[in-house]
Amino acid sequence: MRLPIESVPNFSEGRDRATIDALAAALGGHAELLDIHVDADHNRSVFTLVGEENELVEALLAGIACAHERIDLRGHTGAHPRIGVADVVPLVPIVPEDMPRAQEAARELARRVGDELGLPIFLYGELAAGRGPAFFRKGGISELRRRIEAGELPPDFGPKRLDEGAGGVLIGARRPLIAFNVNLRGELEAARAVAAAVRETGGGFPGVRALGLDLPRAGLVQVSMNVEDWEAAALHEIVARVEEEARARGAEVVGSELVGLMPAGAAAAAAGAMLKIDGFDSSRVLELRLLDR
Repeated sequence: MRLPIESVPNFSEGRDRATIDALAAALGGHAELLDIHVDADHNRSVFTLVGEENELVEALLAGIACAHERIDLRGHTGAHPRIGVADVVPLVPIVPEDMPRAQEAARELARRVGDELGLPIFLYGELAAGRGPAFFRKGGISELRRRIEAGELPPDFGPKRLDEGAGGVLIGARRPLIAFNVNLRGELEAARAVAAAVRETGGGFPGVRALGLDLPRAGLVQVSMNVEDWEAAALHEIVARVEEEARARGAEVVGSELVGLMPAGAAAAAAGAMLKIDGFDSSRVLELRLLDR
């Protein structure tokens, strides 16, 4: 059975309900919208949608056009780093063998956004030798502008300069990941130290990217993570390590949140571990076995 492709576009708006609804309408008019995650402290919304390649290209083009029209980075504040109003737009194969479909759709979307909307596009992930969003966000908008003007990082499509109000857009293809946040009661420095301890570059879990962020509206701090290889880094083990590192720094875990959707296999693995069931994996989940027939 041919599966759809997933996309998880991240837009730099998490406070204005009218804009969030407009983005949902634009995206949902062409593809199936499965989930919306809104965060006022991050000032960011993450949409999950699925469809055939042509459906996703039309949906994402409409969503990016809506963001360009309604959001202005010059007045934007939020905890999450960003380079544009339509900050990052990944195309995600549900099964590994569909990566070429996701790559082709991402390239087509990048070309059309550059040509039709006049925004600078940077390819990332599987289309850019593994470069991730952090490579482009490092130093913020002003540093990205300098890199472009110096010829160090020319956009792959569209104009060779950032749009004053809309910035740029990261478009790529990547494997499924789990966007997962753990909220703490404590100091921001504690959250940053915990993030450093669990992320791969700090000697933590393989494939884990993590930031420590302040959530002033919630009165909390956060370890914000992307788990890029859930088979190599189990969620329950990450949470246990976060709790341990937080406790050592006088902080307390008060909850966690899933951003968007997660692979069923990751949920099954965590459930099996927490229940201490030997050999438990997704093949032991009734509904998944029925879908695999």
